[in-house]
Amino acid sequence: MTSTIPGIAADRFLSILRDPQTRMLVDLQDLVTRTTTEFWARRGTRNMHLPITTNSISSPMGLGSDSLPVKIDLFGQPTYLADSMQFMLEYGARLSDNGAWYLMPSFRGEDADERHLNQFFHSEAEIIGSLGDVMGLSEAYVRHITAAALSELGDRLAALTGSVDHLTAMVDSAPFPRITLDEAERLLDDDPASVRHEPGGFRVLTGRGERRLMTEVSPFIWVTHFDHLSVPFYQAYGDEAQRTALNGDLLFGIGEVVGCGERHVDGAQARRALEHHEVPEEDYDWYIRMKDEHPMQTSGFGLGVERWLMWVLRSDDIRDMAILPRYNGVRIVP
Repeated sequence: MTSTIPGIAADRFLSILRDPQTRMLVDLQDLVTRTTTEFWARRGTRNMHLPITTNSISSPMGLGSDSLPVKIDLFGQPTYLADSMQFMLEYGARLSDNGAWYLMPSFRGEDADERHLNQFFHSEAEIIGSLGDVMGLSEAYVRHITAAALSELGDRLAALTGSVDHLTAMVDSAPFPRITLDEAERLLDDDPASVRHEPGGFRVLTGRGERRLMTEVSPFIWVTHFDHLSVPFYQAYGDEAQRTALNGDLLFGIGEVVGCGERHVDGAQARRALEHHEVPEEDYDWYIRMKDEHPMQTSGFGLGVERWLMWVLRSDDIRDMAILPRYNGVRIVP
């Protein structure tokens, strides 16, 4: 496929009509939508139709985040394009006994590169339950859409990419191994290029660290219990000292493809975390009030669809997963 970098050729939209990978991307995108709907319908989890604007950003706020929010002016009202609608799914989990899900665009303000898009698709869900519950469910979901790709498109994918062994390996594998960040750092021999210690007093698993774990431990591996200051405030604490978070990242292909976490049950817990992270409470007043009035243990996950597509198609550049790319500050047609 023609590289989708800024400065893209004006006639790219015509040239890719002759590209077999573009046609495959259309089929895979359709497959993700159909099989995601099937997966959640079987469980009674409700789909929510949500706006793409929000005043309560979620993902790009942790000290360890590499993402920036996209602020806009909407008829004189400052707001943000949604980076994630996880908060709305927490709201939805209080309206549906079996949780809520969506598949919709997300927007990020950082520059696009081989690992990041400015606009991408998120497959997210929130359920009533614990971190362990949502990790098991998200693992089942990834296997489900992968098995569908293998069943429906396996022959074409093999012809296009050379092999579907990686898909078969996931579908046929045992439950993915789970290690904590503490365990990962020991396995990586305290390599500072694999687990970076930030000045703020928290650690970040780097791309190098992710690749080493996938090579040295398993091609599909969960890393859990990150340092709490490296994740957003809304993740529940993993220990009484409030050092770790009840979160997990599923690594395969490019690295992190699925991120999940357990949430604070009530408003008091969330307020304590806001103070810990030095985030103004007034920015999340409605969210705290919801937890005050309707305390509940919920957990959720998000899968980056284009990151999954990269793995399926054995691509090394996520920008090639966007049929109709959009870059910040770049005019592209159509």
